[in-house]
Amino acid sequence: MTTVTEQPARQVLPAEEKHAEELAFLAAHDNGPRPPGWALTPAAVVTFVCGSDGALTLTPARRKGTGLPASLTVSRKFVGDRALVERCVVTLAGERGLLLVGEPGTAKSMLSELLSAAVSGTSELTVQGTAGTTEDAFRYGWNYALLLAQGPTPQALVASPVLTAMRTGKVARIEEVTRCLPEVQDALVSILSDRRVSVPELAGTPDATVPATPGFTVIATANLRDRGVSEMSAALKRRFNFETVEPIADADAETALVRERAGAAVERAGAAFGVDDAVLDALVTVFRDLRSGRSAEGWDVERPGTVMSTAEAVQVASSLGLARAYLPGTSADALDLMPGHLLGAVRKDDPADHARLLGYWDGPVRRRAEDGSALWRRLWDLRENLR
Repeated sequence: MTTVTEQPARQVLPAEEKHAEELAFLAAHDNGPRPPGWALTPAAVVTFVCGSDGALTLTPARRKGTGLPASLTVSRKFVGDRALVERCVVTLAGERGLLLVGEPGTAKSMLSELLSAAVSGTSELTVQGTAGTTEDAFRYGWNYALLLAQGPTPQALVASPVLTAMRTGKVARIEEVTRCLPEVQDALVSILSDRRVSVPELAGTPDATVPATPGFTVIATANLRDRGVSEMSAALKRRFNFETVEPIADADAETALVRERAGAAVERAGAAFGVDDAVLDALVTVFRDLRSGRSAEGWDVERPGTVMSTAEAVQVASSLGLARAYLPGTSADALDLMPGHLLGAVRKDDPADHARLLGYWDGPVRRRAEDGSALWRRLWDLRENLR
């Protein structure tokens, strides 16, 4: 009797699995020219990331035998400038390295994942940059048991995600490249310029050099807050096209994104998302005011040292939703919980940010309360929760 082992559920699916139907639909829908090794056309990649304007339709001939629907609306996954996405796609089509820079929490990693999934069908050839990342993560290592038994052989070589991407013509992702030490970063210089990796241990054999297959390129990310941690060399910078991912400009779009992502997080935790839209509007307003140093009304605000990112707003909204769902006796309203969760988000980097948040309460929150807003009046009354 054969026992079937049930696969465990996963908290998060990679983009290529989560959006598999959209990727397959776009591949069938757009049969235009594709760069070597690409799973989709460049135009379809942009549509996958930015969404379609209405439903796309498959002709019967293209739909035949695919199991795909006759029409499909491609969801918007990245809330940002479409022109930025188009420039990124053009960079990748030219097989040039792409470096996404910006403040923490601006969806650089998400954009990198979406682009990789659409271009090469996988986002999992990834290196996470840290101070402990070694050159092996960009080149190769060895299976030491095989190395001792056989000596240096192709079977004993352990390919890095970057080397695997070179062999297969895929996109390699390098997260937080500036967290890597400069001498480790510089391993990328020859990879991006020569498009091959030499394996001196296999000299004299056909496997002494691994050439890059057409389609190979690299998407790296770097936080502006890490500037100076391990500054990139001028030689490495020249191998990348830089694109800056800015915070979401439109308040309504940011609020909708926070609602969507926080709702999904709470649902993954097994509960319904019960935070009112008015509370989310207020939460996003606070984040945007503190991030920009100016309120929507034009009042000056002292900016905290920490990054008031959209990603952080999602985490606070998720916490409010989970508290409402699982600790109903804590408060009757998520608004009552907001100051405490905000304080935890604001003062994580600098204790002095506590005073800056109090200053915000004494400024815009108080003035909005005095202007007659019942919601902001309640927030003003909750000032004591910030102590």
